Order: sequence, then C-alpha cells, then structure tokens
Amino acid sequence: MGDQTTPKTLLHICARAEWEAAAAAGEYRAPSLAEVGFIHLSEPYQVHLPANRLFAGRTDMVLLRLDPERLGAPVKWEPGVPTDPESMRFPHLYGPLPLAAVVEITSYQPEPDGQYAPLAAS
Repeated sequence: MGDQTTPKTLLHICARAEWEAAAAAGEYRAPSLAEVGFIHLSEPYQVHLPANRLFAGRTDMVLLRLDPERLGAPVKWEPGVPTDPESMRFPHLYGPLPLAAVVEITSYQPEPDGQYAPLAAS
C-alpha cells in the first residue's frame, strides 16, 4: 500500500510564525505529529489540495521545500481525504522535521479568490 518511489522534492505548508518558532527551537513539530503521529507532506503537483482545504485565504503561509534524503524518519504514502482523487497518496513523515531537511523556504500566496493554484511544473 504505502511506499512508492520518493520524489526529489517534498513540500510542507505551515504558517511563517510556526516556521520561525521551529527554526529557533532546532526542529519542526507540526501539531499533527502529536494529534495523529505524523507530519503531512505533499509532492509539488498536489500541494494545492491540502492548502485549499486547510488554509484558503491565508496570506501568512510558507512552503518548505524538503530533501527527502535528510528527513531522518520514515515517510509513508497514504490516502488523503475522501474528496482527493481516489488513487492519490500523500507522503506522511512519522517523526519531527529536522531543519537540515529544509532546502528552501518560499512564501505561499493564494490567488485573489483565496484559493491556492496548482504549482507550475518545475
């Protein structure tokens, strides 16, 4: 079920203030790690789905671009929510996110209607 070939880049969305607090603390622990045991990640082509579900209209979000080789905890590929495409699997990080895995931080802004657009293919 879960595992597939890991892409070169994984992404995590969080509020800029959460990231700044994590940088000061030395590691990032999303609230989901305590709640469900993992941190939600995405591939670039799918990141707009959770962004729209969770953060529509917010302008304080950042995208953390991650090097999967540096995560240091297991990543499992699991289904999202029922409204996601049926065969789509999302990467879930089963542990804290080490700062060394973050290779780029970019502002992540919604469109004027408050919705996040799919990322352009890179």
